[in-house]
Amino acid sequence: MADFVGAVDQGTTSTRFMIFDHDGNVVGRHQLEHQQILPEAGWVEHNPTEIWERTSAVIQTALRKANLTSADLAALGITNQRETTLVWDRTTGRPYYNAIVWQDTRTDRIASALDRDGRGDVIRRKAGLPPATYFSGGKIQWILDNVDGVREAAGRGEAIFGTTDSWLLWNLTGGTDGGVHVTDVTNASRTMLMDLETLQWDDELLGFFDIPREMLPVIRPSSDPTPYGATLVRGPLAGEVPLTGVLGDQQAATVGQVCFSPGEAKNTYGTGNFMLLNTGTEKVASKAGLLTTVCYQFGDADAVYALEGSIAVTGSAVQWLRDQLGIISGAAQSESLARQVEDNGGVYFVPAFSGLFAPYWRSDARGAIVGLSRFNTNAHLARATLEAICFQSRDVAEAMVTDSGVRLDVLKVDGGVTANELCMQIQADVLGVPVSRPVVAETTALGAAYVAGLAVGFWDSTEELAANWQEDRRWEPSWSEDQREAAYASWKKAVSRTLDWVDVD
Repeated sequence: MADFVGAVDQGTTSTRFMIFDHDGNVVGRHQLEHQQILPEAGWVEHNPTEIWERTSAVIQTALRKANLTSADLAALGITNQRETTLVWDRTTGRPYYNAIVWQDTRTDRIASALDRDGRGDVIRRKAGLPPATYFSGGKIQWILDNVDGVREAAGRGEAIFGTTDSWLLWNLTGGTDGGVHVTDVTNASRTMLMDLETLQWDDELLGFFDIPREMLPVIRPSSDPTPYGATLVRGPLAGEVPLTGVLGDQQAATVGQVCFSPGEAKNTYGTGNFMLLNTGTEKVASKAGLLTTVCYQFGDADAVYALEGSIAVTGSAVQWLRDQLGIISGAAQSESLARQVEDNGGVYFVPAFSGLFAPYWRSDARGAIVGLSRFNTNAHLARATLEAICFQSRDVAEAMVTDSGVRLDVLKVDGGVTANELCMQIQADVLGVPVSRPVVAETTALGAAYVAGLAVGFWDSTEELAANWQEDRRWEPSWSEDQREAAYASWKKAVSRTLDWVDVD
């Protein structure tokens, strides 16, 4: 068997290809950003063709830099930004419209209408999700209703839907020349269209959005010994590599953090924050504003479920300081600037740019900076931004305790923001539990590699994967309980100031 496994990690702001050895070490990588298209307030789009081109480029470059070829890869996995919605022509391969990104809020009227007439309760019961702009179903409906010719093309069987995993997999396996149109259970569980019990598309849910079933990909396990397809000789891998693993990015990070036992949790810090708690084969219906979602499914085994708290804006708030306000030149500078002050100076920043996700689910909220006085500086705002990342994560952790009764003993963390050591210390202080970062911080790509490698026997078991995990750094809480609770009370007050800002019909 070949010595390595490759993973495509198609994220919100960039795409990368990573190559791992049997011990989970990184032996090759390349990453490219893609354009963020913002045509109107609240609208966020990506160019699907650019994403495919970037994917091809990072695969080729990573292999070349590592002096490897496709023959060195035992399997290929894909992980992806979830919920982002694409519709394309299966005969020409051309997208009908830009990808509508998970952050996009144009479907707020669709989401609010679902809750007004009781359909929202059915979606919660069957799909485990609240009606929200976040998920794919409303985005598909918007494209069908607003892009000329798409509904007619869907009726002819020409227009097909996929999240970015399906788009990449279809292109990697031939595109218009026999491309495979599939997705996995984790991505399907983020659409509002899949029944969590049957793990299949549900006709009643499809009817709520007037979506033809023929548009949808076949749902497969996350790790499948029967390959979804093999990349073609003329593709970017220039060889036959079995494509055997697909996971949505946050589920991939959960696998990469080897959270295989019920009660284990991880928090990924990226464009947004995403905390997942493994609940085993039991589906836990949330009463505290969390999502019930598929965590993973390995082959013919029962699906494993999770409770998830999804936060829309965390790392992207730091990007906002850089790109829109210009008070830092790079993400790393947010830490040095924030270290210039001992605390936030009374400033709280709630970055509700796309409304508030878990546990509030308020599309009427918008960002607010409160508590300002003339004393405050850009350093206070930088620190308030880092604290916002951590307070939002506490909101989710509190909801998980309410739903599951599980109180964290330690929080496993990963993602780009974990390089910010001040932010991780604040996270430990805000939560009151230790925060642990692994040696291999790229757990999203690692999880995709793990599920692909498990399918072909590159790794024999989840126990073998768990043995690969090693801690790099741990942060212990330093705040007193009184300090922690006072700060959190002020955060909750700041959140209340963001609500009812936008009128939602």
